[in-house]
Amino acid sequence: MDIFGIPLPAMLSQLLLGLVNGAFYAMLSLGLAVIFGLLNVINFAHGALFMLGAVLAWMGMNYFELNYWVMLVLSPLVVALLGVVIERTMLRWIYKLDHIYGLLLTLGITLVIEGIFRSIYGVSGLPYSTPELLSGATDLGFMILPNYRAWVVVASLAVCFATWFLIEKTKLGAYLRAGTENPKLVEAFGVNVPLMVTLTYGFGVALAAFAGVLAAPVIQISPLMGQNLIIIVFAVVVIGGMGSIMGSILTGLGLGVIEGLTKVFYPEASSTVVFFIMVIVLMLRPAGLFGREK
Repeated sequence: MDIFGIPLPAMLSQLLLGLVNGAFYAMLSLGLAVIFGLLNVINFAHGALFMLGAVLAWMGMNYFELNYWVMLVLSPLVVALLGVVIERTMLRWIYKLDHIYGLLLTLGITLVIEGIFRSIYGVSGLPYSTPELLSGATDLGFMILPNYRAWVVVASLAVCFATWFLIEKTKLGAYLRAGTENPKLVEAFGVNVPLMVTLTYGFGVALAAFAGVLAAPVIQISPLMGQNLIIIVFAVVVIGGMGSIMGSILTGLGLGVIEGLTKVFYPEASSTVVFFIMVIVLMLRPAGLFGREK
């Protein structure tokens, strides 16, 4: 069976690849949206911390014989701890300054982190094998579904929507949102707002590290792997609306699928279609698809 002259299995394979890429876009843009929406910081270091999550998973496997499942938990925790240190020692001093200061500071952090690991491991890829439990593929009749790629999509969606529920539908999320708008009032209720802000940044970068561990068996690990995604992820955040949690999730998944379909029908445009969509959205709705107009 063909669709517009494209065999159905080939079409579905590209859709799956687009959905996997979209899952990474959603996870990374979600972390950016959490940090910007609640801390008002443009975290350019997000790509480097995504890379750090993957490299830590590789280090855990090769140096300490820690398997994928252990590092899927441990790596985000380590990166979250690093995020806490970054927030407490550097970011906390620039919250009241213009956004450009946060962008420049996190860009500097990116260059430091990438430079350290590039000097140790170079720029060649580091292999990371698929966990045995998720190896192989499942024959669905109309296509062959790689088990690990299916896991990436399911795990990413679960974490994304759990994060959305936490921030938008719980008392803790209400405190987080209120703390960014009126910290003095929230502190009057006995809430430690500076600690809450610190933990929020740690949580945001932990999402990037979690995505990095998920990506390790799919994308060859490299100290520069974050650079290949972060520009697209920033475009996703702009299209969805800066600070919009649900906008980041839905836009990331949607753009991943669109990118996958573009590779089928017009491969030459696959690397630019996201930015083309961004230009159109900014012309028609500067606040983004799900952002709030001021």
